Amino acid sequence: MRKLLKLQFITIIILLISCANNNDDNAPVFPEGSTESVNLWVQDSLKRYYYWADQMPAKPDYHLPVKEFFKSLLAPQDRFSFIVNTGDPSSYPRSIRNMYGFDYTVIQRANGQVVTVIKLVLKDSPAFNAGLERGMIITKINGKTVTASNAESITSTMKDLTVLDLTVGSWNNYVVTDEKEIKVYYGLSFEQPLLSKIFEKNGKKAGYLYIYDFPDGMTQKLSQKFAEFKAAGVQELILDLRYNYGGSVSAAAALCSLIPSGISSASPFIIFKGNKNGGEVKRTFSQQIAYDPKALDFNTLRTNALGLNKVYVLTSNSTASAAEIVINNLKPYMQVIQVGDVTLGKDMAGFTVEDKRKPQKIRWQMHPVIYKVFNANGSGEYSNGILPQVTVNEYAVLPLLPLGHPDETLISSVLNGNYFKSENQKGAVEGVKILYQSDVPPISVGKDLQYKY
Repeated sequence: MRKLLKLQFITIIILLISCANNNDDNAPVFPEGSTESVNLWVQDSLKRYYYWADQMPAKPDYHLPVKEFFKSLLAPQDRFSFIVNTGDPSSYPRSIRNMYGFDYTVIQRANGQVVTVIKLVLKDSPAFNAGLERGMIITKINGKTVTASNAESITSTMKDLTVLDLTVGSWNNYVVTDEKEIKVYYGLSFEQPLLSKIFEKNGKKAGYLYIYDFPDGMTQKLSQKFAEFKAAGVQELILDLRYNYGGSVSAAAALCSLIPSGISSASPFIIFKGNKNGGEVKRTFSQQIAYDPKALDFNTLRTNALGLNKVYVLTSNSTASAAEIVINNLKPYMQVIQVGDVTLGKDMAGFTVEDKRKPQKIRWQMHPVIYKVFNANGSGEYSNGILPQVTVNEYAVLPLLPLGHPDETLISSVLNGNYFKSENQKGAVEGVKILYQSDVPPISVGKDLQYKY
């Protein structure tokens, strides 16, 4: 399973966990600093916090390398827990997006033609600075033509490089034209801006908001965008979360507080359910927002709330974690019309577990699944993803248009009023098959695994 670590965007809320004391008289004893002693710490910590602690093996092999030992303790259904060595950068998960700042999808058209489409280019990223744009077609990567059979192996190879040689072109009347060579160097990408538009739809103003992720500290920006929507008389809202891997639950709660009518600071927002040690934790909108020390408070946010009864949410297989919480946790308070593809299915949250001793003796840092998340009605369990009411393939029409363009496939499916004609939408994309996506299924880590006490 490929893993994702967006090092350039992480705003980690770290709960520092001291080296656990083992109270089991029958527990093994190992020399301090040995691999076995680190593994014992890993086991003790997971016994306390891990959601599936009751499924851990009773007699693991303490002599395994730390990373392998950690994996040996995980439940079979766990797709998301991971461990890194903070002193070894190579131990961190890598992805095309976090290394180079773009992602692509390999599709097969009805005539059998295989096309590799750049679907996302991050602002101020190596890919952006090299001239890559959403909608471009990749014909070769490091001299190799991308096919359905080699796409995954090419992506895997790219993660071990520091420079990519891409041959890209434009899609014109079913052929690729204007091909050129572009070099993309490994590097950091920076915080992604919110993108907002206001469209006229059936005599009403529809606000559009693209949100790339949910870092802590974003409430001021969210509030400003909704203030602009409110001043413009926006009556409908389209949230674009198609590439949003998640982030802070508090930031997600802040967004949710700005949309529906009829909620108060005491309205329940989320339920966290952990193991026998973690128990069940319930949070209101106000309480969850307040766990971000930089956040505007609930009442301040509500002054710019739109007070809607319905919201459209654009999704893909890359929509995960806190982005899925937005979808699920708005449902008790309003109609949520989801358009696009099924989400990733990360109905979980957690926090970072590491040694807080000074000086620190263990450099390993764990990011285990600690809670399952549910909405105010107790609904959750969407590990297979949240299904859209309207299935729309954003690759149905090439070239892909810029995000925020009114004629872009997912946006136009809402603006044109066909959102209730699910079968017609499915028919429109017949023959376009997604063969491979460079970011799906990712392991959303780092800031996606956040929960604050």
